[in-house]
Amino acid sequence: MNTIDANALVELRNLTFGYQDRVILDKVSMTLPRGKVTSLMGASGGGKTTTLRLIGGQNRAQQGEMLFDGQDVTHMDQAALYAARRRMGMLFQFGALFTDLSVFDNVAFPLREHTDMPEKLIRDIVLMKLDAVGLRGARDLMPSEVSGGMSRRVALARAIALDPDLVMYDEPFSGLDPIALGTAARLIRQLNDTLGITSLVVSHEIPETFHISDQIIILANGRIAAQGTPEEVRNSTDPLVIQFVNGQSDGPVRFHYPGPSVEQDFRGARP
Repeated sequence: MNTIDANALVELRNLTFGYQDRVILDKVSMTLPRGKVTSLMGASGGGKTTTLRLIGGQNRAQQGEMLFDGQDVTHMDQAALYAARRRMGMLFQFGALFTDLSVFDNVAFPLREHTDMPEKLIRDIVLMKLDAVGLRGARDLMPSEVSGGMSRRVALARAIALDPDLVMYDEPFSGLDPIALGTAARLIRQLNDTLGITSLVVSHEIPETFHISDQIIILANGRIAAQGTPEEVRNSTDPLVIQFVNGQSDGPVRFHYPGPSVEQDFRGARP
């Protein structure tokens, strides 16, 4: 029997998952240390968001183990899975706020849904969480009345409303201007350290992600191409990692989709 790593909040052990004949993750093993910021990177379609779904139990591993605080999410029944999810916060891509609820009610939603707290206590908690992201003054606004960057910060306040052990971020920087992007990155790092939580960030933004992360994991072709500190990943000699980190247009990830040669295609097109 495998021993449990007390320092790990999340562990993937030889995990395999795919859709029909397409393998997304192939015997992948990774560890998310408690209290640290781990960033999951790689080309689109490499399995990053799928990993988030596996941790949350929306997808179940076909082989291997998906451990959250030592318990295998794959084999949890509904009650155990919901209990685990209450210890997780999720910041969805572009925020995913409820458009018909105010900023205040968006942040209050998980508290009302999962606890029996009185409204006075919920109000105090919501105002504290909004203050932590700099938006206490925007509590009465509707999502349509806040900017994209502010919307993402409201979603972050909602994600930490229940004081989770793990917060997962799905592309938290996409579509943000440089000021909003820098603010979001600073908040992720600051809240992680202040609240003592564990963070998993899925992102393509190299400078900001490398700046705030304790650990970088790059997924490619269903496996881990690189794993380590930002400095270790930057110094990788793997051609795929070099291409990704430096944004090179060609390399192991090809610019052209596989197909016949140009000569074959044009010859075949002749009447």
